Amino acid sequence: MNPTLTLETTAYTLAQIPDTDAAQIALAGRSNVGKSSLVNALAGRRKLAKVSSVPGKTRSINFYRAEPFGFYLVDLPGYGYARASHEERRAWGTLLQKYLADNERLKALVLLLDSRLPPQRLDLDLASFARRCGLPILPVLTKADKCKQRERAMRAAEWRDIVGVMPIVTSAEKKLGVAALWEALARAAGATEAADAETDAAEGA
Repeated sequence: MNPTLTLETTAYTLAQIPDTDAAQIALAGRSNVGKSSLVNALAGRRKLAKVSSVPGKTRSINFYRAEPFGFYLVDLPGYGYARASHEERRAWGTLLQKYLADNERLKALVLLLDSRLPPQRLDLDLASFARRCGLPILPVLTKADKCKQRERAMRAAEWRDIVGVMPIVTSAEKKLGVAALWEALARAAGATEAADAETDAAEGA
């Protein structure tokens, strides 16, 4: 059974975040890192997450139910959008920080990083904040098809040294790394045993 994503909740405030016992994995990155494209690649659907030509357009926290694993992949608003007003950036930052710091169901932070760029200050700051919150970081390089293999390898080594975890290299366009990312997400959510049990039951039916 191929994993699926279903959008269940869109929240603009902390009060709108659903009260659920299911594990959550947060997905964060700069506003032009290709987050929506990667969500669509994971879902195997082209239009589940709206891909906009205007970076930073997504301003909500989107809860996607990941099946058969049973956890939520939580798409956070992109950060670092230069054209957003100071008030908008402050509001997004506050929402993101409170969600990451005060969430017992949150199991890990997937940090999306552009393969073409050296470590950026905002990404480093978020990684540092996640560590202070005791939150495991899963680094993921995006847009791998836009640069050479040597450049991707160098970038992966840089982030491995920074966060202590080797990044997963992905390309939403080429579907590179999607299966590996699904495996890492399920493992981080503690959901692999449930998925294996469901798969075994289906095969035995």
